[in-house]
Amino acid sequence: MRRGILSLLAIGALAASGTAACTANVSGAGSRPRIGVILPDSKSSARWETADRKYLAAAFKAAGVDYEIQNAQNDKSAFTTLAEQMITQGVDVLMIVNLDSGTGKAVLDKARNAGVATIDYDRLTLGGSARYYVSFDNAAVGTLQGQGLVKCLTDAKATRPVIAELNGSQTDNNSTLFKEGYDGVLGPKFTSGEYQKGPDQWIEEWDNTRAGTAFEQMMTAQPDIGGVIAANDGLANAAINVLKKQGLNGHIPVTGQDATAQGLQNILAGDQCMTVYKDVRREAAAAAKLAIALAKGETGVTTAKVYDRVGKRDVDAILLDPKAITRQNVRDVIDDGYVAADEVCTGEFAARCAAAGIK
Repeated sequence: MRRGILSLLAIGALAASGTAACTANVSGAGSRPRIGVILPDSKSSARWETADRKYLAAAFKAAGVDYEIQNAQNDKSAFTTLAEQMITQGVDVLMIVNLDSGTGKAVLDKARNAGVATIDYDRLTLGGSARYYVSFDNAAVGTLQGQGLVKCLTDAKATRPVIAELNGSQTDNNSTLFKEGYDGVLGPKFTSGEYQKGPDQWIEEWDNTRAGTAFEQMMTAQPDIGGVIAANDGLANAAINVLKKQGLNGHIPVTGQDATAQGLQNILAGDQCMTVYKDVRREAAAAAKLAIALAKGETGVTTAKVYDRVGKRDVDAILLDPKAITRQNVRDVIDDGYVAADEVCTGEFAARCAAAGIK
């Protein structure tokens, strides 16, 4: 009972101090293993609340461990406060999705000093001290995006298209890896002159409104843009909205990532040429299994190592494979249960879903 009371007090303290609203799931009480999870926000991508929270909670419940899942809502102060509260309350494992490496490192160091096992979930904290890292092969995600854009441009018989890049937040190491992946595909095209390198901008905090403004400025400065690498579905939708204003949606290929309901709708409409599906169920299951083992005092089993170029160390990791999604295989995401058909097949999309064999 004590832990439930502490969690309620923690939420009250955050509300009183005016920090970002957070929600918690607390299961059970007593001396069972305890795991704390901090998600980053609910704005940059829908996945954190609609997928990660759900799948992590289900895994922890099934294992019978105590757990608490909070969302920092992109507030660094709230992120730090939540971590400190979890450490004080005696979690055995702290799993975080950092907002940036500086804040993440400070939190991880505090946990380590308190004897708490740590996991970087989805995003590696550069220079941090996380004992483990669980994510997808994020360079491979970017490679799929680059390859997807190339195929769409080839299918459209585009000639020397100008390529614009809307990258994710520069404080997110994943954004750097995505960019390394798609630049690895596009770079030779630029060098050969087959494609032309256009505007290239990082979008602070993965903010979709900023992305829309940035892309509008890109189109004003260089109206002959012929292809867009957008690092996720939110940024892609921001670009698509700008293209719609000019009647160019569906004519200029746009990539995405996360296989969100909105992203899948844009693909079915022909406004987005592809997305990258990262089966969060598998990621959450792998991270939860690792966290549960650590909380019970067992050794974590990993399958890879990732090099932290800032901390100059290898981090034991689990890396999963992503999958490219186009109009031809949108159904795969829905058949997997990652996104429900009734989230995608609404209104005008009902007929498009039927045509794609989605029920």
